[in-house]
Amino acid sequence: MSDGGNDAVNQSEHGVAAGPSRRKDARRNKETLLEAAAAVFVTSGVDAPVRDIASRAGVGLGTLYRHFPTRADLIIAVYRHQVEACAEAGPVLLESTPSPHDALRQWIDLFVDFLVTKHGLAAVLRSDQAGFEGLHAYFLDRLVPVCTQLLDAARTAGEIREDITALTLMRGVGNLCIGAETDPDYDARRLAAVLVDGLRRLS
Repeated sequence: MSDGGNDAVNQSEHGVAAGPSRRKDARRNKETLLEAAAAVFVTSGVDAPVRDIASRAGVGLGTLYRHFPTRADLIIAVYRHQVEACAEAGPVLLESTPSPHDALRQWIDLFVDFLVTKHGLAAVLRSDQAGFEGLHAYFLDRLVPVCTQLLDAARTAGEIREDITALTLMRGVGNLCIGAETDPDYDARRLAAVLVDGLRRLS
């Protein structure tokens, strides 16, 4: 009787331990799939075979479909994942770079990479498919405050001029990225760096 009780306790303990472990594995699989999908989208576009994404992530198709039942679910998740990575980088760069202007320049590099490498997402986002309508607003809600924080820090440090808003800067950078997907010799990062350097306050 006592042994049976101990077995029940042990099974209960194992069950408690296994739950968080399984959830951790699931989160890791999802993160790996998002990174693999983003990489495949860059090279092959958003219509790439899902088996290529699963293969790159090192998981089976069942795991992919369990997390993302439709291609639209996967595309939306990749887009949000990349936006979040860009948003989270802003404060980190402010803490780790020598100056706010350096942080702004490095963040704009990441923003350019996001705009250029979403490869095919723009066409999908302009479609009428359900689920895509709110993504542009989400993009602005997450990234405009981060860019504003970087600009404000650079202004407070006396490094840049006062007369530009985050949305204006982001739109300008976005316009500089047009055509980068189709022309391998077009260096959007370099042009964006020229724009950011032009924000410096004249002494």
